Amino acid sequence: MHAPIDFKLTASDGEARTGIIKTRRSIIETPVFMPVGTQGTVKGVRFEWLEDELDARIILGNTYHLFLRPGVDVIRKLGGLHKFSSWTRSILTDSGGYQVFSLAQMRKLTEDGVEFRSHIDGSKCFLSPEISMDIQAALDSEIVMAFDECPPGDAGHDATRKSLDLTVRWARRSKESFEKTQQSEGFNSETGRKNQADALALNGRQALFGIIQGAGHLDLRSESLERTVEIGFDGYAIGGLSVGEEKNVMYGVLEHTAPKMPKDKPRYLMGVGTPEDLLEAISQGVDMFDCVLPTRNGRTGGAFTSLGKINIRNARFIEDAGPLDPECSCSVCGRYSRAYLRHLYQAGEMAAPILISHHNLAFYLNTMRAAREAITRGSYDEFKNSFLEKLRENQDSGV
Repeated sequence: MHAPIDFKLTASDGEARTGIIKTRRSIIETPVFMPVGTQGTVKGVRFEWLEDELDARIILGNTYHLFLRPGVDVIRKLGGLHKFSSWTRSILTDSGGYQVFSLAQMRKLTEDGVEFRSHIDGSKCFLSPEISMDIQAALDSEIVMAFDECPPGDAGHDATRKSLDLTVRWARRSKESFEKTQQSEGFNSETGRKNQADALALNGRQALFGIIQGAGHLDLRSESLERTVEIGFDGYAIGGLSVGEEKNVMYGVLEHTAPKMPKDKPRYLMGVGTPEDLLEAISQGVDMFDCVLPTRNGRTGGAFTSLGKINIRNARFIEDAGPLDPECSCSVCGRYSRAYLRHLYQAGEMAAPILISHHNLAFYLNTMRAAREAITRGSYDEFKNSFLEKLRENQDSGV
């Protein structure tokens, strides 16, 4: 039987590496940035743009949000998240664990799982490893995440160890439930997955990734990695970063952990981050990223550019006829001026956050392409240093 995903390394430069992940729905070049589709949509950006212009091969779906609204039964009846949303390429779904701990009200944590009240209407809900696996099976994502507990970034050693132990126990339950669910779902049904699977020489099953926790404690990160790899997953993620800890702590965890992760499996850094963060993580061997920053900043007038981040609301752009980023080839930069985008934003026009979000995603995806090319050339450090130096030179300089 073929694997649910196929991962092959194609080049390396130091710890930085390029590869290809094949799923039943798309071929993904790594390092890859995955736009975040919280509610089954990438906020403000049409799937046509993501497919045709930006060529995003994989996006993220949020188990917690889709579980609460519209609900698993609705999505299951409508054929899974791909059919429901019309997204035809790959989807990675998170487990819901992070959202429970960051968004839910009145949480009650037990060995069984987490009882919480919905942030939408206050209704009582429950999530566990088994329920998370069932939900993600119904969503029919290509990559499923194990259910974990995410401790705060500044958690003490004892509290982090307790959380780590629980995450390992939940990881085992996630895998056991996942295997049962995969067999019972019978994954060659009317979704057409069998034909797509044949085309990519893969079966119709989902892949399951384990999550490494441990906050900023390097000894616990090592232990979490060892125990998670022992269980055995199709890929491995670093969780619990960019949750309030200092940058040097995050970079220290990455440097300590990423190069020790299995070389023959995809390595995923969850929920991170700025372009600088991504480039630093790539230099440590990370393959996959997701973050809400491109669209979240776009909704508040923040644009990422090769010359640093700018805020389109700033008065200096009132008569600026230039594009958001003179080095960007996206359709927004090819057509609209900073002055016009500022006018739209100040006038409260919905086109402003849509257009800036589109550009920001283009910037992130283009940065990943440039990183892949640099690794293939064997000049990744030079590329990274040049990229970061340009950001430092121009930040807040009025570009």
